[in-house]
Amino acid sequence: MPSNIEKFLSDNNVKYILAQFVDIHGTAKTKSVPAKCLLDVVEKGAGFAGFAVWGLGMEPNGPDFMARGDLDTLTLVPWQPGYARLVCDGFVNEEPYPYDSRVVLKRQLQLLADRGWTLNTGLEPEFSLFTRHQDGNLSVVDETDVLDKPCYDYKGLSRSREFLENLVESLQEVDFDVYQIDHEDANGQFEINYTYSDALTSADRFTFVRMAAGEIANQMGMVCSFMPKPASDRTGNGMHFHLSITDRDGNNIFEDDSDPQGMGLSKVAYHFLAGLLHHAKALCAISAPTVNSYKRLVVGGSASGATWAPAYICYGDNNRSAMVRIPYGRLEFRLPDSGCNPYLVHAALIAAGLDGIERQLDAGDPQNINLYALTADERAARGIDILPQSLNEAVDALEADTILCEKIGSEIISEFIKIKRDEWIDYNRHVSDWERNRYVEFF
Repeated sequence: MPSNIEKFLSDNNVKYILAQFVDIHGTAKTKSVPAKCLLDVVEKGAGFAGFAVWGLGMEPNGPDFMARGDLDTLTLVPWQPGYARLVCDGFVNEEPYPYDSRVVLKRQLQLLADRGWTLNTGLEPEFSLFTRHQDGNLSVVDETDVLDKPCYDYKGLSRSREFLENLVESLQEVDFDVYQIDHEDANGQFEINYTYSDALTSADRFTFVRMAAGEIANQMGMVCSFMPKPASDRTGNGMHFHLSITDRDGNNIFEDDSDPQGMGLSKVAYHFLAGLLHHAKALCAISAPTVNSYKRLVVGGSASGATWAPAYICYGDNNRSAMVRIPYGRLEFRLPDSGCNPYLVHAALIAAGLDGIERQLDAGDPQNINLYALTADERAARGIDILPQSLNEAVDALEADTILCEKIGSEIISEFIKIKRDEWIDYNRHVSDWERNRYVEFF
């Protein structure tokens, strides 16, 4: 074992390593490995029965899924003393496994690297804090957090500060540059912001955020939820992706001060943007991957009178009602929610964006108006299409977008589509409280 690694383990009294990867949903999966076996995980991998994990495309008689650690990701687990985390890539029969979403992302990143490019992303995760009662029901953890417009409210932020401080300090301990935390637009909802990084690190970090937030909340008797739409009358938990590409010299090739539209975008950026718009409906399935996601992607319905989720396929200059906002010199892709698989979303964005660059697609004109205020006829007159309004519709769009499916990888996309079809069937067979309340004595 390299001496610097031995020193890290010894200095921090690390006894166990969490060999960690994600399933197709982006949920962290781990094995606990004694620290002395660290290099075994790096060189050979920790073995998993792939059939037991969502989306690995395996049967009970299949070979082992070997999670091989990336030493660059070795970090402490601050809320779990004596443990460190090691992010792993999936291998099967000594080959990178195409059903593993981190492997899929690395393949897309290599396509950028071949051009001398690096995708940098800044993610903005939102989450909700709840208390679970003895009857199983949930309520906002701070019972005084009841304002109709609670966004940025001091009291709401202050009264959940113990959890937020524990989370931020845990992230800072492993070198997250957290620069702000705020109370969001729903009661009990918060957002944490940290400095952008390369796309692979961003995906690794978001996985770590969900691990940290979930366990710290549990230790404090709370539930931290990344569910896209926990309450029907409040804003959902989105996760906006800020995108830019740098060249070998570190220059942002998305930025161009001579942009005649005043948004600071280069021609390359506009072509990349056009790829996102062109493949938007298929991207929706990956970015908003649950039945619940589509209760976020609608206009209106928030008790605060505001909504921030996109429903329309267009872009605009600092326009938060568009699918893509242009803060200047970069893109903010506003479609994903906090329930997405960050590796798969990144991979899909690269595939769509590169298609736009390769075919020099046209992004069209920006829409710098409040799209929520337009009627359906007014939107149609402007040529603005709407995003899928159900998981089933989005999966149909993904399956029909053969270009994007092939570019991302047919293996993982076929598995994703199969799982999401089953989810839709399960949802439609479920009899909800709404149905019982409405129909039991209706007829």
